[in-house]
Amino acid sequence: MQSKTVAVTVRGRVQGVGFRDWTQREATARGVTGWVRNAPDGTVVALLSGPAAAVAAMLERLDDGPPGAAVEEVAVSDAPDAEVPPRFRVTG
Repeated sequence: MQSKTVAVTVRGRVQGVGFRDWTQREATARGVTGWVRNAPDGTVVALLSGPAAAVAAMLERLDDGPPGAAVEEVAVSDAPDAEVPPRFRVTG
């Protein structure tokens, strides 16, 4: 099973709509570890790690986000050397 780790920045109306908690639930349900947090510029940033198919499924979910969100862009970059926590968590 191939593993993948990516850094993600989500732009749009993504703060104040429960995006971080929703992301944690969605990631945990798919067996994805990492973290998510609000950034000072109004974006949400995350690190996603796990089986490549699970990470891909999570990225698809981020395109929509939770009810109330209006995702405009999901920017993804590989992060193979990132330090990944053992379970998904909301930080900051």
